[in-house]
Amino acid sequence: MITAALAMAFVGSLSYGKLPAPLAVPLSIGTGAALFIFGRHSHTDGRIPIDVMAQRSRLNTLNPTLKLAAALALIAVCIASANPYPGLLLTLAMPCIAIHGRTPKLRDYVQTIALPSAFIIIGGLALLFEVCGEPAGALNLRVFSIWLCVSPESQARTAVVVAKAFGASSCMITLGLTTPMPQLIGALRRLRCPDLIVDLMYLIYRYIFILLTLHTEMRDAARSRLGFRTYRTALRSTGDIYSNLLAASYRFASRNFDAMESRCYDSGIRFRESSRRATLPECLICAALFAIAVTLAIMPL
Repeated sequence: MITAALAMAFVGSLSYGKLPAPLAVPLSIGTGAALFIFGRHSHTDGRIPIDVMAQRSRLNTLNPTLKLAAALALIAVCIASANPYPGLLLTLAMPCIAIHGRTPKLRDYVQTIALPSAFIIIGGLALLFEVCGEPAGALNLRVFSIWLCVSPESQARTAVVVAKAFGASSCMITLGLTTPMPQLIGALRRLRCPDLIVDLMYLIYRYIFILLTLHTEMRDAARSRLGFRTYRTALRSTGDIYSNLLAASYRFASRNFDAMESRCYDSGIRFRESSRRATLPECLICAALFAIAVTLAIMPL
């Protein structure tokens, strides 16, 4: 609900004076309503929804190195651009690509992007409003003895920054929704990422699920003993759960380190990896999308 309210305020302030009121008001209300209806997160069965969707996506059979390289190249073009057009292109195109994989529906995609959208919108509001001693913009709001002003210059600047942020976030989210984490880690290894970073990614990814399962068991055990019956007992139970979870994480880390040392670990955790080779049509599609983004990036604002 907070994200929806922030989105309404941001879209309304950004479009104030740029669009006619009959267009700006429905646009801001529609944006807030969409985030309010579709932007609620849910976690079930001790699993991470984005990981489940990546495993089920039909695009997870594509070459992960190609997808990772294409995503990084598009993000670089989006950030380096001096106009918002590449960001807008990626913001609109990436959901279509993710939904084409048939696993994430529109609701799932909005739920996934809702949290980063909240941070982007908060930053956009900070860029959009300027503190002035007197009215000096297209939109002026008085707060006690100061004025919060929105000028055409701040609107243009904020539009570019927010479009870049949404475009880059859409690329990363689409990559995560269509590529399972083990494939991403393997692609990073093939791109000559340092072994230490790759090993840490493998271990962290593994222990996310171990600790998530352990947390679920502790929470269910506390709930079965009426540990969340009142607000006071809920606070005590939550503190006990997370203190026990911290102690368990240290025990798991110590056991894992001993097991790795007993197997003469020096560097480089190796797993069997299998990925299909990139085909010519896939490379052409990525190259075409990259060329369109570059063309938009060099267009004048």
